[in-house]
Amino acid sequence: MKKNLFTALKLILFLGIGFFFIWIFVKDLTDEQKHQIFKSFSAANYWWLILCFVIGLLSHVFRTIRWNMLINTIGYQPKFKNTFLSLMIGYFANLAIPRLGEISRCTILTKYEKIPFEKSFGTVIAERAFDFLTFLVLFFVNLIFQYKTISGYVNEKITLPLKSKFEFFGKGYLLYAFIFCVICFTIFIWIYHKRLLKYRFYQKILAILKGFLEGLKSLAKVKNPFMFMVYTVLIWMMYYLMSYVCFYSFVETSNPGFYSVFSVLVMCTIGIMVVQGGIGIYPVIVAETLTQYSIPDARVPNITGFALGWLIWGAQTFIIILAGIVSLIMLPIINNKPDDKTGKHPK
Repeated sequence: MKKNLFTALKLILFLGIGFFFIWIFVKDLTDEQKHQIFKSFSAANYWWLILCFVIGLLSHVFRTIRWNMLINTIGYQPKFKNTFLSLMIGYFANLAIPRLGEISRCTILTKYEKIPFEKSFGTVIAERAFDFLTFLVLFFVNLIFQYKTISGYVNEKITLPLKSKFEFFGKGYLLYAFIFCVICFTIFIWIYHKRLLKYRFYQKILAILKGFLEGLKSLAKVKNPFMFMVYTVLIWMMYYLMSYVCFYSFVETSNPGFYSVFSVLVMCTIGIMVVQGGIGIYPVIVAETLTQYSIPDARVPNITGFALGWLIWGAQTFIIILAGIVSLIMLPIINNKPDDKTGKHPK
């Protein structure tokens, strides 16, 4: 009961944050501006979304292949179909509750591929860590080449908020108290390690940590690092193209430059990190980013940019929802077929 209540509260919290950002943008719009947003939607060319769906699925295919490369390093050879379907279910679960998707896809592989949860979860952590490093590279590349265009926006929306948070910790004793607690906890574990080994709960924690470390080490054990990098580039290239093709849905944005779309990709990735699924904040970021490039013009708020943001976010979310539901249906069906060697159905 408590667990379900906590889950519901988390869902309400993140949905509330999303709707808050929607309200922040919409509250100052005039009736004419709201009319222009709906007019933009009605005039959009939605055929481009079909191409966006195809590109989106390709990105998930490349991610599945790359994830399998990490899983192979820990001694398992999962079927592509199970890894792909578990990945899509994971993305679907993440729309509702943060980080539930990572747990879900590893649980599925444990059930259908007999891969220990802690080991597969370790590869997920490794994958996420590598993606974050890749994003940091893209962020600074974008900042370097587009410094004059987006420096003011980055400073206002990212640098100053982060700086204020660090100043808050620096002025108080919260950070020092946290460090002190970590040190005390470490000393406690070091002194009572042998006694704690008697408890099953402690043994389970150690097993999970060991699995995590093994998963993290999988990055260094990949048999073909070059192809791992190729698939990483392809994943981010597909993310870029998903946004790029959506620009052609509106006449006002049908001539996008490389850097404008690249900036949208980078900035919106930050939005997705901040707010689960990017709900509410994604369209606002698209509109504000395009304003830096005067696309479609220099008006504030950027009405067409806001509509475009909803279109891109909606297309990406629709892919995840549709693929997630289909995967939930297909997974037990395709795994209920008799084994080719034994002729028996899986339990």
